[in-house]
Amino acid sequence: MTTIPIPVPDGRVELHGKAYMPDARGNLVPVELIRPAVLLEDEVVRKVVGYAEVLSAQVARFKGHTFEDLGALDALLAQEYDLTKGGAKGNKTYQTHDGLMKVQVQVADYIDFGPQLQIAKALVDECLNEWSEDARPEIRAIVTRAFNTDKEGQINRSEIFMLLRLAIEDPRWLKAMEAIRDAMRIVGTKIYVRVYRRETPDGAWRAVTIDLAKA
Repeated sequence: MTTIPIPVPDGRVELHGKAYMPDARGNLVPVELIRPAVLLEDEVVRKVVGYAEVLSAQVARFKGHTFEDLGALDALLAQEYDLTKGGAKGNKTYQTHDGLMKVQVQVADYIDFGPQLQIAKALVDECLNEWSEDARPEIRAIVTRAFNTDKEGQINRSEIFMLLRLAIEDPRWLKAMEAIRDAMRIVGTKIYVRVYRRETPDGAWRAVTIDLAKA
């Protein structure tokens, strides 16, 4: 199927029979004064944007139809077999009879941390300060990474979860881990649809790529 780009305006404005193009500051510049390389770049970008908008609309329609179709299948299964297709946290896998194709629906929670996290950090610091300097260096490294913020100012969640897995019996450490768990709060949920194929029933699954960055 040939993709036809959405027509993107060429950005030209005609005044008194003369063609102008606005620049990034909103100033109208006569087209004949704009360098050919700049005009060519403008034309190519508008062409790419036109194709991108078509593909974006197609992906949006695909997502909508996918959820509708899978939702209808779930409703049918529930009605006829009193069965809900799914797993932990609503994750679901649908597969063809020959085992060569599958669709996975995954639900991911966005987790943020409340003010209890600062209490947890203070308790963890107490533990580290009382332990000798050369003891548990790997734990010190995890703690440092866990409570340092990333470039977006977000707490390093993966390292925080690593702290929770450490088997340390110090009462203050246990209290700190309790504070971390109390600080966790779900601030949103996102649903992902992933499509896979394979050549044989025992072959490796290959993702059907929709993400432009991974194509």
